[in-house]
Amino acid sequence: MATNGAQESYAPSDVLAALVTMRGSEQVAKKRAHEFLETFQKSKSSWGIVIGLLQSDADPEAKLFAAITLRGKITYDLSTQVPESELPALQQQVLLLLKHFSGGPKPIRVQLCVCLAILAIQMKDWKDVLSTVVSTLGDHVESHASILDFLRVLPEEVIEGRKITLTEEELSQRTTELLGDNAEQVIQLLINYAQSSPTASQNPQLMECITSWLREVPVASVVNSPLLDVLFGALEHDSSVQEATECLCTIFKETAEVDDNQDTIKLLFPRIIQLQPRIQKVVDDEDTDAFKSLTKLFATAADAWVIAVVREPQQFRPLVEAVLECAARDKDREVIEHTFEFWYQLKQYLVLERYIQARMELVDIYSKLVDILLRHLEFPKGEDTSELDLFDGDREAEEKFREFRHQMGDTMKDSCEVMGVTECLTKVLDAIKLWLQNHASQVSGTTVPNWQQLEAPLFAMRALGRMVDKDESIVLPQLMPLLVQIPSHEKLLFATIMVLSRYTEWTAAHPEYFERQFQYITSSFNTESKEIIRAAAVAIKYFCTDCRELLSGQVLELHTFYNQIIDKLPEASQEEMTEGVASVVAVQPEAEIYKLLKLYCDPIVQRLVDKAYNATTDEGKLALADHVQLITVFVQNVKPYASSGENQAVKYWQEVFPVLAKVLESFITFVPICERICRCWRHMVISYRTAMTPLLPAMADKLASGFGASKEGCFLWVTAAILREFSENREAVDPTITESIYKFFEAQATTFLREMSGLQPKELPDVIEDFFRLLVDALLYYPQKLLPSELLTPIFDAAIYALQLEQRDPLSATLHFLLDLISYGGDNPATGDGLPADVAVQLRGVVRNLLLARGEHLIKQVMAGMMISFPRDCFADGSGVLLEMFRLMPQETTAWVERTIQLLPEGTVSPIEAQRLMTKIREKLQEGDTNNIRQVRALLQDFTNSYRRRNVAPRDGLGQLGVDRFRFSG
Repeated sequence: MATNGAQESYAPSDVLAALVTMRGSEQVAKKRAHEFLETFQKSKSSWGIVIGLLQSDADPEAKLFAAITLRGKITYDLSTQVPESELPALQQQVLLLLKHFSGGPKPIRVQLCVCLAILAIQMKDWKDVLSTVVSTLGDHVESHASILDFLRVLPEEVIEGRKITLTEEELSQRTTELLGDNAEQVIQLLINYAQSSPTASQNPQLMECITSWLREVPVASVVNSPLLDVLFGALEHDSSVQEATECLCTIFKETAEVDDNQDTIKLLFPRIIQLQPRIQKVVDDEDTDAFKSLTKLFATAADAWVIAVVREPQQFRPLVEAVLECAARDKDREVIEHTFEFWYQLKQYLVLERYIQARMELVDIYSKLVDILLRHLEFPKGEDTSELDLFDGDREAEEKFREFRHQMGDTMKDSCEVMGVTECLTKVLDAIKLWLQNHASQVSGTTVPNWQQLEAPLFAMRALGRMVDKDESIVLPQLMPLLVQIPSHEKLLFATIMVLSRYTEWTAAHPEYFERQFQYITSSFNTESKEIIRAAAVAIKYFCTDCRELLSGQVLELHTFYNQIIDKLPEASQEEMTEGVASVVAVQPEAEIYKLLKLYCDPIVQRLVDKAYNATTDEGKLALADHVQLITVFVQNVKPYASSGENQAVKYWQEVFPVLAKVLESFITFVPICERICRCWRHMVISYRTAMTPLLPAMADKLASGFGASKEGCFLWVTAAILREFSENREAVDPTITESIYKFFEAQATTFLREMSGLQPKELPDVIEDFFRLLVDALLYYPQKLLPSELLTPIFDAAIYALQLEQRDPLSATLHFLLDLISYGGDNPATGDGLPADVAVQLRGVVRNLLLARGEHLIKQVMAGMMISFPRDCFADGSGVLLEMFRLMPQETTAWVERTIQLLPEGTVSPIEAQRLMTKIREKLQEGDTNNIRQVRALLQDFTNSYRRRNVAPRDGLGQLGVDRFRFSG
């Protein structure tokens, strides 16, 4: 286990030198300085040094580092490094430092306020915190900034109090003392300050302070006080508008329980409505920030009161109209995104039968919203009507616009749910008709005037695709003939193809439109645009999947088209198109499958052989690996049901298997090829299941030799699939085959264990992940063979060894295996189909004996992982292992946990903290019920998290030093 450097001593000059080094560019030196400062921050001797730096004439950046370090010390090290008798002196020291930095710099002042707040939480005997801080800092103008900052951070730090080593009861009591008991006093302090001067009433710090305390103060206390006028007044000043907006939005959110806040909402509603005339003014003034603030205010209030809106739509309609006006006037698309959540939440209620009256009264709002969205969906207009790079090369702006359009597409769907499909699609139809009426005659080649006005409704129609039932018969019969007449402009062609691919289920139900649409898609492959070709490949996939019955009679013609086009497509598009044609092959009569697979796949296999012959570079080998995927697509999709005799697909894959095996042997050292071929074989087993029996001997041979030669985990993927499909629980499986498969698994496991014994886990993390995922299957399907075997102990030891890893996926696989293994020691084993009673008793004894013999090693490694090395995503599984061990053998596990804690380096955990943990664990175990055992898990999670934060996790303050210089203001 790691040490925390607590016994080292440091000189202030060395710390300052390291800080200077961190601002340089020499990476090796910066890394050494970073490690030095990280250890310094956790050391006991750093207390005096950082306080000394704050009192010295060091530069502001060094002082900020010292303040941040002091915050970390008070948060994590107070209980282990500072005797309780010295806490009052530390309190006075921090107060004096805060008074000294009242005038700034602001970042240092804020950090010291946080220090004082965290100290106040932990000093349980300090009862008069607020009065002490106010009196110590004094009533000078400069001190106001410190008092406001302290008041702002205090509730935030109390909420974050789980970082501090207090019990839940202690933290709850301290929360009441610091926040609940001081709420009225704080409100009066803020009122007094706000009324002290016009400048004070516009101070953004005041707004931030109110926002922070709204978590603790009843919202009515603020709304019914002079502070409400202060907040609305602050909206008129550039210096405070942002903070006032955030504060008011917080107030609105706090009133979301409308039945409990009716009186408060009655006060707030007219105040917010009075702001509506300002929308036009800020738009005319091009005041984007003010416009954004107004939009957030209207949208947040409407969202918070949405249930009131649907109950009383006439009364609250002005608020909904204000949100709509903000969306309509947002010509630069800067603020409309703030309204999306409200439109969604309002829709959620309006589609309910009980709010049908509100829906009738507000449907016109959504109708207008669709018109607004259609305008906002338009691409920006360039000077040239055929211009395609509309963002002047700014890819970030283009990507932002694309993402924004998809958000608007979601809001379009919300509108459609309220209005109805027919009404919404009619707006799309009208927009397309209007463009055709105004501009169709002006089209010349690829020059299409105002194409943006045509593309926007096409995008909207695409977004609405999932909303439209395949039986729709009013609007789509008018729209579909228009789509195949859309001009051959790149953006329009792309949009039309994407629309057609979204409506393939409708087309399948209306075959009279199929032929023209399919021709439109296939002819699109003649373009040079890669984007259109990719879209066309996606469209082919959906047409072939959803309209496969319509294409069934054209399967031979489809092959001709597929064979001509496939090599011209990019890799992803090759897969899309292959998936489509494979869907058509899959619905052919069983007797035709072998012949059709041969027709479609023989050319693919031949290309594979040619690529293998010429794959002399990494690029060529990657292309070969990608080509294997086309075969896998057919395997995944063409799965005929063998009514009798030989499976026709397996019959064909028996011919292909030697080719794949030969390619594998030739490129056994190239991982992507190994993975793609193993993936193909795995899907063969999944797709054809026991029909794969004729191929098993050859496949097992290649898997064994491949794993032995490469040590790649992909060979274990296939083994796991075979274990599942040919387990003893399958009625159709010959027992001799099952026995052979299990022996094959044992051989794979022995090879892995032999390999792992000579390496560190970090040298083969991927194989460890695949091995323990395989073991999860082996344990599920063959517990009566695996658990009593000689392999169990080395496998268990390998699992403990693997817990040294720091990567999420292999750790997760290992922990899942351990959880399943431990379950066989209890009454609820992980096996899916249950076990005979006598077998279950036998296996329970085997697992318990194993855990008694090696359980302490497991506990040590899991706790070490949770305290030091596990990624955060593995904490739940790690604590799950501890929980199951406590359930299975509580006394032994308690002793093992206690001995593990005793091994921790001196100074990293206080004796009081360790004793308190073990006492609580024993108390919970004595109470005995399931809920108390779960609380043991929570205790250990809190303990390990606290240890990690104190002694392992990096402290704040170093990242900024390594990136750029601190900025100071205030």
